[in-house]
Amino acid sequence: MTKALVRAVVLASFALTGSAASAADPLPDAVAAPSEIPVLSVHAEGVQVYECKPVTDGKLAWSFREPVATLIADGRTVGRHYAGPNWEHVDGSAVTARTNGSAPGATPADIAWLKLEVISHRGNGLFSSVATVQRINTSGGELSGACDKAGALGSAAYSADYVFLRRD
Repeated sequence: MTKALVRAVVLASFALTGSAASAADPLPDAVAAPSEIPVLSVHAEGVQVYECKPVTDGKLAWSFREPVATLIADGRTVGRHYAGPNWEHVDGSAVTARTNGSAPGATPADIAWLKLEVISHRGNGLFSSVATVQRINTSGGELSGACDKAGALGSAAYSADYVFLRRD
């Protein structure tokens, strides 16, 4: 199959399913948004940052702190993702969202797939109409191992696809 044909098939399944997952692999109900329309789908490469903190029994454990990722489309950087959680597009538009659903990643090392509800918009541009953000196709991002010093930071590389959707 040629690269162009593969891309056409992926785009066609994206248009039919409203996500980057193929029609043969529907999204878990907890992260699906079947009545919404895709605005943009990007790939993200970055890290999940954790902080070593005491837990209820006084022991130390890694606690999620923030994501730091580059958003990529067609081989070009088109934005960034960071604490909030926030996503910024190169056109100046941005959204902040909160988790509205989750499903486990494919392996224990993979962060969860998420459905996030947009709670604020900034700027005018591509993200101005976005109501929902899906994080799917995750790889990595879970930090394992002991932490031995409160306040220490650790990170785990991850990748994911983010789908930005608007309501009809």
